[in-house]
Amino acid sequence: MGYPTLAPLQYDAAMRNLRIPVSEGQPLSRRHWLGLAAGAGVALPLWGQRNGKPALLLRASDVALVNRALHIADGPLAKERAQLETDARAALASGPWSVTTERPKGTPAGPNDFFSEGPYWWPDPARPSGPYVRRDGEVNPDRFTRNHDDLRALSETVLCLATAAVLLEEPRYASHAWNLLRVWFVDEATRMNPNLEFGQAIRGLVWGRGIGLIDTVPLIWLVQGVMLLEALGQTDGGAVGVRNWFRDFLHWMNTSEKGVDERDHGNNHSTWWAAQVAAYATYLGDEAALLRAWTLFYEAIVPKQFLANGSAPKEEERTRSLSYSAMNLDGLAVLCRIGQLWELDLWEFEADNGASPAKAVAYVLPYLEDPAKWTKPQITPIQKDRYLFPALAGWGLGVPEYVEAQRRLGCKGREFTRWLRMLIALPPMTE
Repeated sequence: MGYPTLAPLQYDAAMRNLRIPVSEGQPLSRRHWLGLAAGAGVALPLWGQRNGKPALLLRASDVALVNRALHIADGPLAKERAQLETDARAALASGPWSVTTERPKGTPAGPNDFFSEGPYWWPDPARPSGPYVRRDGEVNPDRFTRNHDDLRALSETVLCLATAAVLLEEPRYASHAWNLLRVWFVDEATRMNPNLEFGQAIRGLVWGRGIGLIDTVPLIWLVQGVMLLEALGQTDGGAVGVRNWFRDFLHWMNTSEKGVDERDHGNNHSTWWAAQVAAYATYLGDEAALLRAWTLFYEAIVPKQFLANGSAPKEEERTRSLSYSAMNLDGLAVLCRIGQLWELDLWEFEADNGASPAKAVAYVLPYLEDPAKWTKPQITPIQKDRYLFPALAGWGLGVPEYVEAQRRLGCKGREFTRWLRMLIALPPMTE
């Protein structure tokens, strides 16, 4: 079958050109604000395009509207502004983080190698000194998590600082973000090697697996932060080193044995592989890598993971089947959102077997809102407010009910959800 090609993209204004002065008391409608932006000569379809790349998950209109509302006293985002100010000040005192800070014992991983252990693997009571055994859905609290935790903290903090730099216009936030980025990605003594050869190890069995790439999902949010910073023109000389790191990492994801294994895993791991590749390729302007992500979406993710009724059998066979089904949809939603900003309509795609992202969302969302109706295995309570696919699907499919569902469910747990909360709090688009 034929696939859509990447549409030509127009250059957009950098964030510093999106300061839209509006006097107090004017209507808080998106159409009004968009009209003001158009009147000011600001191009809005995609935000922060530089060298032909869209800014990942945020449109020009998203940033302009949030920026406008955040500066209105007692406006719809007054509480979010106060929280952002508090969180950004705390972020200034956070870090730096490095994979070299704490190292696992008894492994072949080098001092600059990211190392993590599979969460569901435990010592075997029958053979305490033998290989670990799997207990699906049960997290081993004694596994080594320091690199994983630090990567997540770094990613969340960089996006927080970038958001504050953009919306609060404070250069110190951008400067600290670049300091953190240099330590993790650039400085020789502290940088992470650009691979995941030692991800999700199982003691006694294997020192690294392809599914370790699930640990780097937070880098999607970090890249969003970096792209916000670059659109501001505030790089503090660190952009080249960070780009080089992601270029090497993306190459490893696409060519290494472990990277290819993750691509072909066939469940949520493949979905998040594609979401990561699309994110990093967007950042780098690597259209060949983008095409690999889109091809996987069309040929494998949708037709091989999902059924025509919207279910994902490989997620439903897990002991936390609703959690995994929703987590897989988050990855699918991120991938579709990135495609949407490349002007690819992934949301509406339907495979020959009748499967589609739209049907998958319609299938899972009612159970997320009322987990008691889910009849498949779910050995732990589900955190209904940690998922972001309802809002992204609502915007991508033009279904406001999904956005309202996100409002009811809540939206927290990741720094990017701050942007979702702020956008959801704004008045809906009116004709």
